[in-house]
Amino acid sequence: MRNFFLGWKKAFAIGFLPVALLAGCDTLPDSAPTESGVKSAQASRKKNTIGYGIVQVSPDLITLLNSEAPPLFSNIQQSPAQEHYNSDRAGPGDALEIDVYEMGESLFSARSGSSVASGIAKRSNFPSILVNGDGTIDMPYVGHMMVDKLSSDEIADKLRAGLKGKSQAPQVMVRISKNLANSVIVYGDVKLNGRLPLTLHQERLVDAIALAGGSLHEPEDTIVELTRQNQIAVGPLKLIEDNPEQNIMLEAGDRIHLIYQPRTYTVFGAAGRPVETPFGRSSVNLAEALARVGGPADYRADPNAIFVVRYESSAIAERLGLPVTSGQETTPIVYQLDMMNPASFFLAEHFVMKNKDTLLIANAKSNKVSKVFNLINTLLAPGMSAGHNF
Repeated sequence: MRNFFLGWKKAFAIGFLPVALLAGCDTLPDSAPTESGVKSAQASRKKNTIGYGIVQVSPDLITLLNSEAPPLFSNIQQSPAQEHYNSDRAGPGDALEIDVYEMGESLFSARSGSSVASGIAKRSNFPSILVNGDGTIDMPYVGHMMVDKLSSDEIADKLRAGLKGKSQAPQVMVRISKNLANSVIVYGDVKLNGRLPLTLHQERLVDAIALAGGSLHEPEDTIVELTRQNQIAVGPLKLIEDNPEQNIMLEAGDRIHLIYQPRTYTVFGAAGRPVETPFGRSSVNLAEALARVGGPADYRADPNAIFVVRYESSAIAERLGLPVTSGQETTPIVYQLDMMNPASFFLAEHFVMKNKDTLLIANAKSNKVSKVFNLINTLLAPGMSAGHNF
């Protein structure tokens, strides 16, 4: 009788329990959706509340993504007001050092307090003439004179003209000793924050960063933000170092902000545990990103459905034919790669990962069935062991 009962129990477990569990497959826990789950959710207005689209990774897509032109430094325009600006021009707050040389009786001899033999030029020195807020200076015997945006030679010529007829053969030399107008501000993730005067050497972006002590972190994870009037260009420091055309010449008034921004991508799904992975270098492609996490897990992953979840430029989304919300700079897109197609390995080498991308490896459809039978085995194992004891 006991053997009959155990036999009936086994038959029930083997015959009816799998059917019940298979019917409840959808209620079993999962680490990620399947390919069909992602696609059905995308088609559902109720589930797809942010309006993401799914795009297959293809050679045309790779070409489109690689043609995207970010706001690079070489695209930033020179300010019209400073088209001919250089570091040897005066501005408000600057200090001028002026030397006046005169033959014969000197206008400034009383000021200098020196006695010079006839026939020898007399030098009068004005070590610190401040340029006023309106761009003017006040000079004895010349009066109120505009010097804003004038070079040292142009100021000297203007002073010489003002002294003509008042002094015998006056000669004037001007040096901008404290040049605040011709400077840039460097701040953020650098060793020395502050004002950096520009010189006749014509400093460039990398020069200014080096003179400020350099970045505190690796160039790959340091973002440079250059503000010039109403224009802004942003890019990694590594880009400027590797591309001479991006190492543009600086202009008075530029503001250079260095930002520490370690780039990462996140992995979910059938690739082991969820993990946030740093780039660690200037560029990482999709093939490298997958390899770093061990690739799709055997028996659990669906290699047909490797997804890259990204907020993409709305300009790219429009060219892909996806709906774009007016006024929004980015649009959510899910890129899908089929790793069962050998050609996809070549495409993965050229698909460049971006900061904050999410890599989702879909679960295989058979994964749920495997979970069911593992669960059945767990439930039946104690009973089978008890049956052997009888």
